[in-house]
Amino acid sequence: MIKISEENLKLVEDFGASPISDLENIPDFYTFKKGLIYSHRDFDVFLKALENGEKCAIVSGVNASGTLHLGHKIVFDTNLYFQRKYGIPVFIPISDDESYVAGKVNDQEEAFNNSVKLAKEMLAYGFDPRKTYFIIDHSCTEIYNLAFKLSRKINYSEIKAVYGYKPEQNIGLHFYPAVQSAHILLPQEKFGIKNVLVPIGPDEDNHFRICRDIAYRFGYNKPAAIHSNFIMGLDNNKMSKSRNNGINLNEEVSSLKKKINNAFSGGQKTIEEHRKLGGDPEVDISCQYLSLFFLNEEESMQLFEKYRKGEILSGEVKKMLFDKTSAFLNDFQDKLRDITDEDVENCLVRIPR
Repeated sequence: MIKISEENLKLVEDFGASPISDLENIPDFYTFKKGLIYSHRDFDVFLKALENGEKCAIVSGVNASGTLHLGHKIVFDTNLYFQRKYGIPVFIPISDDESYVAGKVNDQEEAFNNSVKLAKEMLAYGFDPRKTYFIIDHSCTEIYNLAFKLSRKINYSEIKAVYGYKPEQNIGLHFYPAVQSAHILLPQEKFGIKNVLVPIGPDEDNHFRICRDIAYRFGYNKPAAIHSNFIMGLDNNKMSKSRNNGINLNEEVSSLKKKINNAFSGGQKTIEEHRKLGGDPEVDISCQYLSLFFLNEEESMQLFEKYRKGEILSGEVKKMLFDKTSAFLNDFQDKLRDITDEDVENCLVRIPR
């Protein structure tokens, strides 16, 4: 079982989220079974609506300044589980405007081009183009009409408390929470889908709470959320772009091999010591990644037992992770080559006036 991060614990202990483990019936899917999804807000309400055959949707965004990495696998696979099992639509906001106003990209054209690239990667990952809708605000400008409507019930004190923005920062940052809420409430406003699930990381929950408050003020159904757990980077620090300690989905083989070979190890200093004393799979990143992303429960138990006994060396575990990951990335990158601009165009949300 994955170690729970402090950020996830705080959501339950201090901010009113509920542990997934408290639910009587959780989805029979690895992200829930392995503790990769830790807590929720009204997920039980969403599941009940789903089982009752009511209209449901998922809203799950990505940042236009970033790249997709293995850590995204938790949310992506969870979204795909619901899309494939229940046939529900997945709305994917790609925040090209936020990337621009926050200075994460040089200009709006770069932000839009990044958004199209990310949309292609989503389709290559396996999202159904018939049931997947990209919200790129550069082309879906009607999103701002909804954002303006919602902005009437958001005040500066709330934005300052949640985001810490200062008066001297550009007004685009202050307004963006209204846009983000518009993304989440769009299925209700324009498509009549009242039951919406938003899978997020624990660091995004404060933004989401603003949206739930706004939904209540305007008479919308409050969207539900599930919170993924943080996954440690290859160096056993929090995964971040600045540290380059994650595995990108566009990673080249040579770079992948170097990263995995340098991954944090739970083994001993020498082969002789490892054979005698064994290693600690609970801190070994390669063991953890294999268990969380690629192995079933029985396979994980066998790997961990052999590693503790010193029957498997750290280098052998890293080789296993490289083989599994490279096969996964090769398959993804092969599929990506077949995705066209037209494929993305067909999935863009366009709202008629």
